[in-house]
Amino acid sequence: MTNSTLRRLIDLPGVDDLELKALMKPRYADPDARDEFPEIDALTSALFGLTGDEAEAVALPSDWDDIHRLSGADLAEAFEALGWDVTDKRRKPLRLLPHYALPLALAIRGLAGELPFVAEPDHPTTGWGSSLAADAARFRKR
Repeated sequence: MTNSTLRRLIDLPGVDDLELKALMKPRYADPDARDEFPEIDALTSALFGLTGDEAEAVALPSDWDDIHRLSGADLAEAFEALGWDVTDKRRKPLRLLPHYALPLALAIRGLAGELPFVAEPDHPTTGWGSSLAADAARFRKR
C-alpha cells in the first residue's frame, strides 16, 4: 500500500497538538499515565468514540491478533497493513501511539467505536470550459 492511500493519524484534529505536548512532557507517552492526562481520553473519545478504559473493556474475539500490544516499527507496520499511517513526518511511530492503538484497532475492525469521518479535499475546478469556448471562437473566425 502506498503512502498516498493511507489515512494519516497525525492529520486528525488534535493528534498533532497532543504529540507536541508529549514531546515537551514525555510522561504523556507512558501507557500507565493515561489517568494523569485526561486530554488523552478526551481525544480518543472524540476521534474513535472510545476512551482507553472503554476500549480495554471490549471483549476481544478469540482470533484477535493483539495488534495493540506491538510496539515501535512493528506496530506502525501492522497499522499500515490496515490502511493507516501512524507515524510522524520523520516516519517514526507517534509518541502517543500506545494510547491510540487499541481504540483505533477496534474501530478499524468494526468491533467498537467508529472511525472519524474526514472529508476528501475539494477538487479545484478547472477552466477547461473556457479554453473550449476560446477555441470555438477562434474556429468561427476562420
